[in-house]
Amino acid sequence: MTFDKDVLTTGEVAKICNVAPRTVSKWFDSGQLKGYRIPGSKDRRIPVNNLMQFMKAHGIPLDGIHSGKTRVLVVDDEKDVTDILKKLLTEQADYEVRTVASAFEAGVECERFRPHVILLDIHLADGDATHIASIVQQNDDLAMTRIIAMSGKLTDGQAFSLRAKGFEGFLKKPFQVRQVVQAIEKANALVA
Repeated sequence: MTFDKDVLTTGEVAKICNVAPRTVSKWFDSGQLKGYRIPGSKDRRIPVNNLMQFMKAHGIPLDGIHSGKTRVLVVDDEKDVTDILKKLLTEQADYEVRTVASAFEAGVECERFRPHVILLDIHLADGDATHIASIVQQNDDLAMTRIIAMSGKLTDGQAFSLRAKGFEGFLKKPFQVRQVVQAIEKANALVA
């Protein structure tokens, strides 16, 4: 999603900042995000340079506006898993990927990176994955972030119950890159 135009819709801004479109409307209506309304319409338009100023002022990463790539955060305390996923998802799927090994780091990186999708190992040593999912869901700035659980220890029934706890999908370890990409694309399609 790279932008060759100078003016964006609220939906496009929401995708770049990884927030809900209503959040962009609030920013616009409160005067925080400068733009204009289409004459005779309620539609809002935001010039790219105004968006960039707003993003810089509020610490929102400019990665989305420059790369247009899907941002994926991998949260797993097994370094070999994070290393392999980062390498393969960056090279084969052209995603922008960051990795962390703990629940605390996940929280910090979510605020900084604003991922579209989080691949979350539900057996982290330092945190409850369902708690992390609920925190992400309650944060308006991460309203568009989708979470996919990863585990090698759950039964299909337990995996299915994760949907009720805020997870968009589930990957059973070991998995193939194709399965991971399909899960990310499916979760991300719910946002677009």
